[in-house]
Amino acid sequence: MEHFSVLFNESLQALNIKADGFYIDGTFGRGGHSQGILKQLGERGRLLAFDRDPDAIHSPIAQALLKDDRFELHYGCFSELADVVSNRGLFQQVDGVLMDLGVSSPQLDNPDRGFSFMQDGPLDMRMDVNAPLTAEKWLREVEEQELIKVLFEYGEERFAKRIARAVMTTREKQAIARTADLVKLVEQAIPYREKHKHPATRTFQAIRIRINSELQEVEAGLRQAVEVLSIGGRLVVISFHSLEDRIVKRFIRQESGLKHNPGRLPVKEEDIARGCLKKIGKAIKAGPEELKQNPRSRSAVMRIAEKVDA
Repeated sequence: MEHFSVLFNESLQALNIKADGFYIDGTFGRGGHSQGILKQLGERGRLLAFDRDPDAIHSPIAQALLKDDRFELHYGCFSELADVVSNRGLFQQVDGVLMDLGVSSPQLDNPDRGFSFMQDGPLDMRMDVNAPLTAEKWLREVEEQELIKVLFEYGEERFAKRIARAVMTTREKQAIARTADLVKLVEQAIPYREKHKHPATRTFQAIRIRINSELQEVEAGLRQAVEVLSIGGRLVVISFHSLEDRIVKRFIRQESGLKHNPGRLPVKEEDIARGCLKKIGKAIKAGPEELKQNPRSRSAVMRIAEKVDA
């Protein structure tokens, strides 16, 4: 499948790239955004990319880009961002951070990774294939109440109890070891299908988020991105489902303006902690042309903020 970086032009514009700036691409993936940033950087510009997937780190695109002295690729998560930047002596010298959240196209397209309910493969779902916990192992050991909670909170699955009960019953008789096993179980557990939505969509999303601690990584990444940005630096975040976007939207709102309203209390305004972000524009979604080229971008939402003096 041909690869399209989601909201490619919009994200590069949002970063407000300076030729001699230092930028971070939080999810290298297939390198589309990284290549776009590098094209706008001059000789003194620098780009540091992150990815927790060894396949992305060792990909031919990554190896080709690493020949460019301006580019560095770190194997790790969003939650390592501040330490990695600090170790390079560049704390609060970052001009822009791009975070492209969720599962990547290469991961979805490879049935052996176990992310897709459309193709049969091992029930893996690890973004980092060196991590110890697979979806198959987690489903084999998880307690029913925790599974219900994960399906409901991370998948917003209304039939969480039915699906959890089916998992408990099935695993007593046979292993739930492949994506096709889980898809069949979900299809049989739910009473009816939603229009235009595969019945296993929410379940796969929920388990994937749990296995990879995705929401916790997003929250840590947002906090650390703001810490490492220079004044005037941009934070650009692309989300793909409501849980992620809710976290991003809330974070930007909380970090913009006054931290709290003093109301009638005898508190001086200058004594109130201020946020260090300024929201830039409204949320951006893919246009008709991009949707035609890349249907996966239909759920993408991009939000932009700029670091200001607190």
